[in-house]
Amino acid sequence: MNTEETTREEAMINADGTPAAIEVTTEPAAQTADVAEGHRAGFVNIVGNPNVGKSTLMNKLVGERLSIITSKAQTTRHRIMGIVNTPEYQIVYSDTPGVLKPKYKLQQSMLEFSEGALTDADVLVYVTDVVEDPEKNKDFLDRVAQEKVPVLLVINKIDLIKNQADLEALVDKWKARLPKAEIFLTSAIEDFNVNNLQKRIVELLPPSPPFFGKDALTDKPARFFVTETIREKLLQDYDKEIPYSAEVIVEKFDEKENSIHIMAVIYVERDSQKGIIIGKGGAKIKKVGIQAREDIEKFFGKKVYLELFVKVEKDWRNKEKKLREFGYME
Repeated sequence: MNTEETTREEAMINADGTPAAIEVTTEPAAQTADVAEGHRAGFVNIVGNPNVGKSTLMNKLVGERLSIITSKAQTTRHRIMGIVNTPEYQIVYSDTPGVLKPKYKLQQSMLEFSEGALTDADVLVYVTDVVEDPEKNKDFLDRVAQEKVPVLLVINKIDLIKNQADLEALVDKWKARLPKAEIFLTSAIEDFNVNNLQKRIVELLPPSPPFFGKDALTDKPARFFVTETIREKLLQDYDKEIPYSAEVIVEKFDEKENSIHIMAVIYVERDSQKGIIIGKGGAKIKKVGIQAREDIEKFFGKKVYLELFVKVEKDWRNKEKKLREFGYME
């Protein structure tokens, strides 16, 4: 077996959180396993503006915590797949970065992830909330309105609206903006109406064999979830530009039967940011490490030894070479 195949097999994550020995492919899975007659499968892409609850909704739909969640905008940087399997169907969800006007090359790559989700969906889920202007990012929304595939418009965070008349007025605005879309009123954080949304998605799936193994939970490698967990703690523990200037790369992921030894590097753009990340006497970076280690141990169900380092890579968000290294560009 070649190195690439080995890496893929070790990287995949099963629904129980353990690494899976399966090869990922975007072609239909081999029909060696029994597939129910009339099986349905499809790609369901979740798009929308930043901070409307896309990642919370995705995690609820998948039933696992795959996408990191914070109160800050632009938390999601990559397109993250979460896979739901039953004997009758397979839903391949994609959580995408929030749509924004790019200010640097990293944000341009993030926008391309979101725009790409419009081209390969069997069902498109557009997420908004009760405070967002329906005309925000008009160009992107115009493309959603022109989609040929079914569009489900999710108005999230309805728990924040107390006046029924205000809610009805908001629904009318969105009906005018996306007249072909089916509207679902949800509160992802309260798990309200998420099951009904899931049922409708299943109804809209085309007949198809599964695209991934039936025990697959995601297409992302194990170390991806390590980097995302550490980045989540940076978003939670630091303010202003610091977390947005940081990227995390796992340089060592040594897994044994009962433990995992991880070495990760946090890249920032300036020396001053490095000092802020580390903190006085290393206190801040130690806090990040403890928080991340606890979540990583829960994810893998093993003892984790986590070492964190901080390095400066000046202006990495505008360097194509670094963006390729960090997985944002091909």
